[in-house]
Amino acid sequence: MQLYKSRGFSDFFQDTFSFLKLNGKHFFKHYFITNGIFLILLLVIGYFFTQFYSDFIFSGLSNQQNPGALDGYMNENLPMFIILVILFCIVGLISGIISYSYTPIYLQLYNTHGSNNFETKTIITSYKRNIGKLLTFIVCGILMSIPLLIVFFICAFVLIITIIGFLALPLLIGAFALFYYMALSEYLENKKGIWDCFGYAWALLTSKFWAAVGCVGIFYLISYALQYIIQLITSIFTMGSLFINPTSGTVNPTDVTGTMSVFMIVTFFLSFALSTILGSILLLNQGIVFYSLKEDKEHINTKDIIDQIGAGA
Repeated sequence: MQLYKSRGFSDFFQDTFSFLKLNGKHFFKHYFITNGIFLILLLVIGYFFTQFYSDFIFSGLSNQQNPGALDGYMNENLPMFIILVILFCIVGLISGIISYSYTPIYLQLYNTHGSNNFETKTIITSYKRNIGKLLTFIVCGILMSIPLLIVFFICAFVLIITIIGFLALPLLIGAFALFYYMALSEYLENKKGIWDCFGYAWALLTSKFWAAVGCVGIFYLISYALQYIIQLITSIFTMGSLFINPTSGTVNPTDVTGTMSVFMIVTFFLSFALSTILGSILLLNQGIVFYSLKEDKEHINTKDIIDQIGAGA
């Protein structure tokens, strides 16, 4: 599949799913190999977080006559909670960097090789080669986010106060996400400085704004809707089957406590798995948009075809 290709609004969707159909197995296989250990650590830490939270909440419900029980529970488990928070932040940061940069690195390698004919070792080598750029991007991205967040919250506030505007929030989120993604992708090309890449990303974003942002925004909307539906279905089935005793029609406090703990853990695992997969698809869609807008601006593929014709002549 050709990445450098001029695309319209519908093509952004079609080529994203086409890429997944052709390369999805290879894409996700190496994603989980590359980032798997950190995702597993996050799952384990998240499990203990969820267990801690559910125990805290339901110990309070079952000890309403003894308010001091909550203080005792917190005092006993506070050191472990602090350790979990620190571990979660460290592992989450590393996993976030790897996950976010995986797609632009993967697509860059895909474009270089002309196919998915590369393995995990090649991807890891690319990570090592670009670790300095990734750290630079994080620092500069944080600095850039200070004025951008002000603009974002102002625009979000204006949209939220109207029903129609509230529905447009995914477009706003998509615009900011696409801007950062394209800046990183261009920076990894090793042709521009970091600030030039942010400027270039802005030029690409505004070149076909509504088509690009509209597509990315709709992908975000679909992602949020799917995650919400999964959580809603899980909640309905769990609450409906375990809150009511079918024989007596009464509520059993012990059953409720155990059931809600299981519900929270199951919901966490499902949400984590779904958000991981959907997050990768969102970034892949942004990558398709990036290469399309870059082709429109620089005509890279068109020049290659002309060169090939010239060489053949």
